[in-house]
Order: sequence, then structure tokens, then C-alpha cells
Amino acid sequence: MEPFYRTIIGVARTLFAAQGLKFTITGEDRIPKVGGAVIAINHTGYMDFTYAGIPARPSRRYIRFMAKKEVFDHKISGPMMRAMKHIPVDRGDAGDSYRLAVEALRAGELVGVFPEETISRSFELKNFRTGAARMALEAGVPVIPMIVWGSQRVWTKGHPKRLGRTNTPITIRVGEPIEPYGPAAEMTAELHATMEKMLHEVQDAYRHEPGTYWTPRRFGGTAPTLEEASALDEAAAAERRARKERERAERERGNEGGDGQGGGTGSGPSAQ
Repeated sequence: MEPFYRTIIGVARTLFAAQGLKFTITGEDRIPKVGGAVIAINHTGYMDFTYAGIPARPSRRYIRFMAKKEVFDHKISGPMMRAMKHIPVDRGDAGDSYRLAVEALRAGELVGVFPEETISRSFELKNFRTGAARMALEAGVPVIPMIVWGSQRVWTKGHPKRLGRTNTPITIRVGEPIEPYGPAAEMTAELHATMEKMLHEVQDAYRHEPGTYWTPRRFGGTAPTLEEASALDEAAAAERRARKERERAERERGNEGGDGQGGGTGSGPSAQ
């Protein structure tokens, strides 16, 4: 047992109870009691990783989630994430995170991955990256699909968080393990098809409210379609790139100014 991770789980359970969250969980027995596995999870809300760890409790396992580097850079969340042995992901250079994930899998750990990389604004499955399949192939471990549904009602992209007592129902389903095989693109395609089928089954059994932002368009909600969501994601990515370019240009201008001042200082008495 890991005291700190166990304590965080206890705090989370208390928070979930205070919120009145109602979990329906199936397939927990598909989480292996020993050995490594990639846990592939759909992504609809910021709290997904906190819910995705619940099915591992009966097996007394901990999931090491791959999360963006910025979370680890934060002065509060960073030390906590490192203490729980989660894995930082630098989107500009994901090589180190991939290596760390494969090492963890080979050491018998469960590694949590979001193949869509970012939250799906449409709440339908986006295209998958091949990372989950490639890690499973390299480490020789299965990929276990998992669907979390309802978390978008608690906190999702573009909408206020609802962390009070909402009594929100959340469904979590664990699928059958997919043994690794190549090429990775084919395994990824099977994973996507499997998770899409699971997602539709979970959605069909869930009580949606037409006209709400958290309900997919095909159930009468106001969430964007997959195509509309893709356009929003592309626009946001373009804005991030433009912002980084502006920041880079500002740093370069600042460095040029600093170099000029340094030259002036070097010609003073202290340089004699």
C-alpha cells in the first residue's frame, strides 16, 4: 500500500460523497490483480482521472496517469502528482513520458492513458493517437478499455465547474482486455471501435436531458457535433501557437535589450 496515494483516495471518496455522486460501475473484475496494463479512457471532463481509478480499488491497484506537464509544474499539484508516481507529458517532446510509461508497464504498473489526448467537446469519441497501442506492444501488456460517462456534468471544457452537491449519476464501464498485436494502427482502430461501442451502450442506458450543454447532439442536447468540436479545437490550437509565438518574440526582444545593457556595463571601470 502507498500511504499518500491511499490518503488522496480517501479524500476523494469523501468529496464524492459530499457531492452526492452516484456511481454505476461494471467490469471491475477485468482490472488485473497483478501485472502491467494500459488503461485507455475516454475524455469528457476534467475529473475523469479521479473517477477512472475507482474500478481498480477491488484489485487494490493504483493507476499511474499520464498528465500534461503543466500540472506537475504547479507548486501544489506538482508534488502530489509526483508522490503518486503519475507521469508528466510534455506535448512538445513526449519521448521521455513514453519511455517512463513503458518502464512502469514493464515493472507491473497500471498506466492510465487518454487516447484522445484532450477533452472531447462533443462528448463523442475523437480520433485516437497510437500511443496506447505502441506502449502495450513495447511492454508486452494488454490494453484495457474504460468508459466514464457523466463526468462532463461536473466539470468540462468551456463550462463552469459544478463541485457542490449535484447528485450526478456517473457510469464507469471496464471492457475486455485487448492483447497487444501489430501494427499499432490496427490495434488502435480496434480499441477505438471497442470503446465507441461501449460508449454508445452506456449513453443509451443513461438518462439525458434534452437541451442541456452536457448532452450530445444526437440525444437532443446542445453539445457541438464532432465536426463542430474539431473546428473549435483547431481554432484553440491555432491561438495557442500564436500566443507561444508572441511570447517567444517578446523574450527575444527582452534578451536583445539585456545584451545591449550588458555591453555597456562591460565597458565600465570593473572591466578594466
